[in-house]
Amino acid sequence: MNIETARFNMIEQQIRPWEVLDGQVLSLLSVVKRENFVPLAHKALAFVDMEIPLQSSGSKGQCMLAPKVEARFLQNATIQATDKVLEIGTGSGYMAALLAHQAASVLSFEIDPAIAQMARSNLQNAGIGNVEVRQADGSQGAPADGPFDVIVLSGSVPEVPQHLLNQLKLGGRLLAVVGEDPVMRASVITRKSEQQWQTSEPWDTVAPRLQGFPEHNRFSF
Repeated sequence: MNIETARFNMIEQQIRPWEVLDGQVLSLLSVVKRENFVPLAHKALAFVDMEIPLQSSGSKGQCMLAPKVEARFLQNATIQATDKVLEIGTGSGYMAALLAHQAASVLSFEIDPAIAQMARSNLQNAGIGNVEVRQADGSQGAPADGPFDVIVLSGSVPEVPQHLLNQLKLGGRLLAVVGEDPVMRASVITRKSEQQWQTSEPWDTVAPRLQGFPEHNRFSF
């Protein structure tokens, strides 16, 4: 496989058609080497339009999101160079790497110890120094480290908890995939005032669940 041809095809055939047209985002996808964040067993799948498992066993569904989903999240986040970012669900560290190239700093939580260590190694090998990976349940956010300009949930949740929205600065944005399979929507929630948030749902997708977020009660009749 010609790596650069595969990367070019990923951008032109998967990502552009999914309405990711921001020049900075597209350039970043060429710069940050996705293949270096993919587990060795799945290197050949680095540029395929699919989710990639991060562990062969006991992973509870942790995976890299499809490239087009990561790219569109990045476009919707409209990150500025001074932004302080919180990510919940580090995974391989690839999304954190993309965020770090645009933001001032990224704090990223990963609940699985082995995956957290993999992400640290990947980020270090990529020469990225403005990401802190914490091995912990990130579902409560990081109120002592906030407020944040951007919060990214790198997976799906039944609903966005209010305590995470409270950790946004005024004008800050939270991005998440919200809903129940098979109907989920990308949500961009912007803090307009101390007690007011505005939600847009610009596109549909499906993503694996983040651990630590409670599911809705399911009633059977």
